[in-house]
Amino acid sequence: MRSARMSLALETGALDLPSQGRIAVYRPRIGDDLSDLPRDRVTVLTGFKPDHDHFAAAYSGTAEPPYAAAIVCLPRSREAARGLIARAAAEVAPGGWIAVDGQKTDGIDTALKDLRARVDLSESLSKAHGKLASFRAGPDLSDWMAKPHLVDGFQTLPGIFSADGPDRGSVLLASALPAKLGGKVADLGAGWGFLAAEILKRPGVKKLDLVEAEADALDCARVNIPDPRARFHWADATTWRPETLLDVVVMNPPFHKGREADPALGAGFIRAARRMLAPSGELWLVANRHLPYDAVLSDSFLEVREVVTEGGFRVIQAIKPKRAKP
Repeated sequence: MRSARMSLALETGALDLPSQGRIAVYRPRIGDDLSDLPRDRVTVLTGFKPDHDHFAAAYSGTAEPPYAAAIVCLPRSREAARGLIARAAAEVAPGGWIAVDGQKTDGIDTALKDLRARVDLSESLSKAHGKLASFRAGPDLSDWMAKPHLVDGFQTLPGIFSADGPDRGSVLLASALPAKLGGKVADLGAGWGFLAAEILKRPGVKKLDLVEAEADALDCARVNIPDPRARFHWADATTWRPETLLDVVVMNPPFHKGREADPALGAGFIRAARRMLAPSGELWLVANRHLPYDAVLSDSFLEVREVVTEGGFRVIQAIKPKRAKP
């Protein structure tokens, strides 16, 4: 656990809390315990909406840089991790410490090896299948800043889902969508906009809501989808509500929390679609074949059919959402 390594660092004197100034915590996840830090001086910086909302409820303080110290919670992407470390190095006042923390499965060993070649890095503390090490702000790491990629004319960023191009499931879903779609459409978990671009090619679409929890991905979608029919929402798709009921929902829902598969995520997307759709509305969904969505689909829609199965994926159309039980 991240909290165990931070507690160890503070207990052993490897890190000393600054007596004043704000402490920035970059991209913590729900479940990370920040209670060893002074609550009134913590600024949580994350672009993932569920994490943002979780920590905003407990840590209301915000501040602009420079910060007195920082903790970087390592993301899985090596390029994104470097970018986050570089951002912290630029935003912490010279001499303030920057702790880099992560699980071994997320690449902390590689990240610390890369960092040790650039800065005077402390000895690492190992606990709970992860490591933490720190350095003092001052070295210029600006060449590590994450830069946009162009993939077939679309802009993406390191660390967002399918940053190297559209995933196979989305490509299959795009090819299976009908030639014409209803007027009011939502793309849940829209990412950087690949499916949205395909949806907007269909005649009949008057409005498209792109709902995405990752701010970096949504920023890319804003660049990739300049169509005036598109509206962009930084939101958790499972709790977002449209202004009026929709004709169509399209989605390739996530099914992982970290490295662990969690089919409950996709089930939550399906239930959310049911609540969003008009009585005659339809859901278009792509999912890995092994995911157990049949029960929640049957509970949520009157008619469900498998449109195509290919390469370990299946595309499903579900129509006529059932009224929610009291």
